[in-house]
Amino acid sequence: MDAIERFLDGVWAESGLSRQTLAAYRADLVAFARWLDQRHQALVDAGREDILAYLAARVGDGLKPRSTARLVSTLRRFYRWQLREGAIATDPTHEVEAPRLGRPLPGAVSEQDIEALLAAPDVSDPLGLRDRSMLELLYATGLRVSELVGLTLAQLNPRQGVLRIVGKGARERLVPVGEQALDWVARWLDEGRPRLLGLRRSEALFVTARGAALSRQAFWYRIRAHAQAAGIHRKLSPHTLRHSFATHLLNHGADLRVVQLLLGHQDLSTTQIYTHIARQRLQDLHAWHHPRG
Repeated sequence: MDAIERFLDGVWAESGLSRQTLAAYRADLVAFARWLDQRHQALVDAGREDILAYLAARVGDGLKPRSTARLVSTLRRFYRWQLREGAIATDPTHEVEAPRLGRPLPGAVSEQDIEALLAAPDVSDPLGLRDRSMLELLYATGLRVSELVGLTLAQLNPRQGVLRIVGKGARERLVPVGEQALDWVARWLDEGRPRLLGLRRSEALFVTARGAALSRQAFWYRIRAHAQAAGIHRKLSPHTLRHSFATHLLNHGADLRVVQLLLGHQDLSTTQIYTHIARQRLQDLHAWHHPRG
């Protein structure tokens, strides 16, 4: 497993990958190494036939195309790094193709459902006030859930109305926050957070009843509970609110490049997937209002 750890250290130093990405790389490579070990084969000695046989076995076990594509990407990056470092003479993934994937349209919910979701938490309770503040902030900014739950007090500048976010690849961006979201966060800081923390101290903006930072999984569970209370029957996640943020901005005339900057996308092509949703909205409006629609 030393080759895996050296690779992970190397790509982290080069690209500043997130802990989640590094953990996914490690899991994929460890699983492949164990599969090879059963065949008395070392990870750095694997050939194209070994990789194809492993992929076939995983697909036979039910691995879905998107997961297969991610696995191929992991193996390709690992062996290209080994080749560059001189640990291997040839890249065994050179002629291994990943499955072709269509780009799925991101899910979004209506503005009416968003309003119902935002109103669902009981703000007389400090946990409900925290959830309302987090939901308002998430919908107002389009943050990734990891960025939201990882916010610290120092990242919020209420006077200027911005958040300083360090996103994927350690890229920093300033994200404006609307007045309503700022008001809810201010109320949380004044009323809810002190009640949960008591005499404890924390740098986390949003904390649990134990004074710790909220996890992604816990926040996802809270969203599900609030969606059920609001009578929203479709599946919701923090990512759904991020998609809704982008979609609603475009539907109200925002420029695509502005949305790109707000979402923290490095490439505009990543943001362009939202134009399909906005275009569908325009078609629906045309069909409803035009006399020959």
